[in-house]
Amino acid sequence: MRRVKLSFAPGLEVEFSDRDRGVQQVLEWAERGTRFPIVVFGPEGCGKTAWLKQAVELLRERGYEVVYVNPLQKEYLAHTDAKEVAKALAEAAFKVSGVGAELAYAAFNVARELVKLRKRRVAVLVDDAFQAIGLGKAAAYVKSLLGLIEYPPASYERIVAIAATSEGLSRREIGRHRWATLMPMWNMPRKGFEELYEQLPGPKPKFEEAWRWTGGNPWMLAQLYEARWNVGRVAERTVLMKELAADFVKEWREWLEVAVEDPDSLWGVGAPEELLRELVARNLIVYNVYDRDPWFWIDEPPPERDPELGVGRHVAWQTPLHREAVRRALEGTR
Repeated sequence: MRRVKLSFAPGLEVEFSDRDRGVQQVLEWAERGTRFPIVVFGPEGCGKTAWLKQAVELLRERGYEVVYVNPLQKEYLAHTDAKEVAKALAEAAFKVSGVGAELAYAAFNVARELVKLRKRRVAVLVDDAFQAIGLGKAAAYVKSLLGLIEYPPASYERIVAIAATSEGLSRREIGRHRWATLMPMWNMPRKGFEELYEQLPGPKPKFEEAWRWTGGNPWMLAQLYEARWNVGRVAERTVLMKELAADFVKEWREWLEVAVEDPDSLWGVGAPEELLRELVARNLIVYNVYDRDPWFWIDEPPPERDPELGVGRHVAWQTPLHREAVRRALEGTR
């Protein structure tokens, strides 16, 4: 397997780091196709994009015509010998405006055209699609992918369809229907994360410290690297990014103070629905964490519980630094 190169910071590229089980799952889908579109969700910055880009390479090596788009980044890849189809995707990317919804729809149209051209193996991988097209249209988009599998314009051998999102709310919207297989992805497992950490040049804290603050989240590792490992700056930036304003913190102080110590305090009948919606929408927590049976997960599931990393049985902070941001916001409003 050729490992793809990924941009980690300005002037620094890293190789795709070990996600053994996640890679094996792509290989299994390559052998049989996906009966339903796979919708992958998880903490922001947990490595979904890196995994998808490695999946592009894996599927290409196994004879697939592969279409990959990231509408928010206006990014696309088309591995196909159908030059007119590849040209159509390039033209769609060139015309993209706003958040890039057109590119998400173009990926579906190009995949459909490849099937129509009787390409036997077709893969369509869409990154951050739902933020681009809007939550209200997410389920319809997934249904279109399912339609390509169930009612293709021509016969085919295998189709692999995967969409990834960080949108906590899209999980509920898509889960209401039978049109996709929802699979969570957690932050990187310790082994793969250490492999990534070792690729970073220059002075850096010990691995255990990096692990303790990021919980294996590569985006948070990049934030720390950019901030020259200043945890306080990254936490304060997260406060600003998540809009943890004084009015929000004061309104929910009682619940937040308990949740930073034990996220499972948000689980159960008494937790305010409005607060839970806000924490999920702001990508601060993952609520109703799946069963830890690896069968349900992309790559490896989180631990059953890990108080140091802010992982509870049913609720988890997306990273320890997300929890730290809330803690600092609480301290700032005393």
